[in-house]
Amino acid sequence: MTQPVPLETFITRWQANRGGQERANYALFLSELCDVLGVTRPDPAGPDTAMNAYVLERAVTFREAGDRIGNGRIDLYKRGCFVLEAKQTRWKGGPKEILAEKDLFGEEDTKSRTNKWDVAARNARAQAENYARALPVSEGWPPFILVCDVGHCIEVFADFSGQGKNYAQFPDRQGFRILLEDLRNPEICTRLAKIWTDPHSLDPTRHAVSASRQIAGYLAEVSKRLEAAKHNPEEVAHFLMRCLFTMFAEDMELLPENSFSNLLERCVQDPKKFPPMVEQLWQAMDKGQFAYGIESEVRRFNGSLFRNARAFPLQREDIGALLTAAKANWTEVDPSIFGTLLEQALDPKERSRLGAHYTPRAYVERLVIATVIEPLRADWSATLATIEKLKGDNDAAGALKLASDFLDQLVNTRVLDPACGTGNFLYVALELMKRLEGEVLEALANLGAGQEVLRGLTSHEVDPQQFHGLELNPRARQIAELVLWIGFLQWHKRNRGELPSDPVLRDYGNIRQGDAVLTWDGYPVPKIVDGKEILPKPRRPDWPEAEFIVGNPPFIGGKDMRSKLGDTYTEALWGVHSHMNDSADFVMYWWDRAAEILTRKGTKLRRFGLVTTNSITQVFQRRVVERHLTAKTPLSLVMAIGDHPWTKATKDSAAVRIAMTVAEAGTHEGLLFDVTREAGLDTDDPVVELREVKGRINADLTVGVDVTQAAAMKANDGICSPGVKLHGSGFIVTPSEAAHLGLGKRPGLEKHIRQYRNGRDLTNTPRGVMVIDLFGLDEAQVRWEFPEVYQHILQTVKPERDANNRDSYKKLWWIHGEPRKDLRPALANLPRYIATVETAKHRIFQFLDAEILPDNMIVAIASDDPFHLGVLSSRFHEAWMLSQGGTLHVGRSPALYKVAMFRPVPVPRLR
Repeated sequence: MTQPVPLETFITRWQANRGGQERANYALFLSELCDVLGVTRPDPAGPDTAMNAYVLERAVTFREAGDRIGNGRIDLYKRGCFVLEAKQTRWKGGPKEILAEKDLFGEEDTKSRTNKWDVAARNARAQAENYARALPVSEGWPPFILVCDVGHCIEVFADFSGQGKNYAQFPDRQGFRILLEDLRNPEICTRLAKIWTDPHSLDPTRHAVSASRQIAGYLAEVSKRLEAAKHNPEEVAHFLMRCLFTMFAEDMELLPENSFSNLLERCVQDPKKFPPMVEQLWQAMDKGQFAYGIESEVRRFNGSLFRNARAFPLQREDIGALLTAAKANWTEVDPSIFGTLLEQALDPKERSRLGAHYTPRAYVERLVIATVIEPLRADWSATLATIEKLKGDNDAAGALKLASDFLDQLVNTRVLDPACGTGNFLYVALELMKRLEGEVLEALANLGAGQEVLRGLTSHEVDPQQFHGLELNPRARQIAELVLWIGFLQWHKRNRGELPSDPVLRDYGNIRQGDAVLTWDGYPVPKIVDGKEILPKPRRPDWPEAEFIVGNPPFIGGKDMRSKLGDTYTEALWGVHSHMNDSADFVMYWWDRAAEILTRKGTKLRRFGLVTTNSITQVFQRRVVERHLTAKTPLSLVMAIGDHPWTKATKDSAAVRIAMTVAEAGTHEGLLFDVTREAGLDTDDPVVELREVKGRINADLTVGVDVTQAAAMKANDGICSPGVKLHGSGFIVTPSEAAHLGLGKRPGLEKHIRQYRNGRDLTNTPRGVMVIDLFGLDEAQVRWEFPEVYQHILQTVKPERDANNRDSYKKLWWIHGEPRKDLRPALANLPRYIATVETAKHRIFQFLDAEILPDNMIVAIASDDPFHLGVLSSRFHEAWMLSQGGTLHVGRSPALYKVAMFRPVPVPRLR
């Protein structure tokens, strides 16, 4: 039996043999590496490839558009863990000769790559990603890509999103390359071993949620007690934000080690010291002066965070809570999650649900990668290909300039979130762009940019001023700024290996407070004229110019806008967006504006990606998308997911369901994703598996035949309709109340007090209620022929109608608000009709007697033919409903979209 090779023997042996024959050495090297890491060696490869979960030379098949185009072999593969591609560079005298760093710069930096431009390493990484792409869908994307230079180093790249779209240096630029001598560090060996045994445990977001929730919990305790002491909530929020940034600065070595923690420990013993000592510290941080509380000169932070800073007097237990938070590991805090949790901690209404309701990082990343990172990585790949050509032509200066020019492009790329909240989308975009920046810096180093050149680029980097936001909530806006700065400082150190120059913070003003879809003269205060609220000269606000727009605008249904936003605002919004249908959801106003900017002449915008309600496939939302897809200057959907969970589920509520769409100008194919499996939506580590289809994406988020263009059948016109909408609970009566109103006594009243059903009556036991239906009668007729009914409606319905905003509802107060005058002749002379509940977990069609009046949550189909009932109950019709965008949830039955189901036939219009 082979004895494990000791670590020192392994390092000495393989360093002495680097530059040998790759194919002869890599298997032995990797097997001995497994011994050093304490993990099992690869299994023997069997004849059934699907069973080869951990083997050398794993076979894969490359496909394009479903067709087989070639075969390949992965050097080392472990299912659900990694794809490893091995190479072995050669030193002087061989065909793969690599110059040592000392030959290039006169001194050797063992952490830098040992050649000017390692094309082999880059090609090996690309090859490994191609192998990962070629794996069967059932095996999923491995979280890690490893590139092994036998006898020299291992480079580690990770993508925990399960998409395979953004393998980046892991954990960062400072630590992604592991030299053989680095294996003497037990922490590095442990990290490598986990890639073999438990790769997802290395996902930093797994630790970030619990760490962020814990810290936010301490701040929530202090916030609650300060508010109870009648301090202004906004001032309390500013105070706690300054506290948390000071804690972060301490862990980032922007303040002397443990200096703030030690100050808090002294204040726990004597709480009176807290306000003057902390206020003077913050004044020193604002100006870059000596801070007496920590007995040290401090750096200049400036910005606006510490300007006119106030520290509240605190009780001993509050200072203790801050001290506990200060001692937490701030390096594990993920700003994208922490911003949301901090907002919850500072909001009395949300505090009780702290950490129970938030958007998981993986969901945000899915949209940001498709919108921002994919096009930037495509640019970088094209740049690298040109650099390789220039190197082949011995144009080293040209290659170096090209890499530097791309860095210029990256640091001048702007991202806008026009409804940024606490900045989670902007932070994720910043982090992923900083990861790409790390690769560009590495390329510059490889191309011969020495340390002096790289140090000269310190101020030339991706930073918060590139990330713009619009936000109504002033507290959320301030948290978004804080989130960006925390994230920037974390990644500056990871990429550059040093701290930024002073001032550490800058007041860029890139997160603006305001409305993204409506403004007016005197905004935000309405004008009062003759006791009525008006918005003078309402108009659409300008958006900051950006190359990418990404975000999650507010979800308010079109039918709820008046009640949620008010009549004045809603009517002004409709007025300045006259091209929009009034039934469109609020979020579609963001979608429409982004689409307009994308297709505007001379625009800088390259892509936009927005989260919308999953009702985007319904008729009123779909019209917005369709108008831009078919415009003279069209756009295309390059990525779409029609139904996806969005927030963490809780015991008392399901996860919010959303759609994601990413658009680009011009005519392009896209990737449409369907959710095939969901698990753990109520945990901090949800699983969402997707199936990918490539093709032209239609307005209803389908690929293939565009059924939204199906022609209407005149024969089906008016055959289907929702039932009546009362707008007055007084119309509903019990049988005994109906008798009291004259039913059975007043001639003709039996035509106007009828049996009544709503959706729950159809799915459960009917309530047995009746409805007053006075359609076709004028007020005088009702008063003369049915005085008891008239008096009842006058007392129970008219007051409610008088308060309604619609003039027609006020004027015709004795008639149902939506009486469905077109449905009534369709149902005339039928003994029965087909009915189904509009939205139901299980789709059931049934006959109802013609004397029953349906409410608006029931869809009525004017047919008494049992054949039609059978067709509607068939799988064919279910498929047609799904094609119209009726999916409610993974694994649930579709919603029924009324007229759209029946007027068209599932055949596209001939052009």
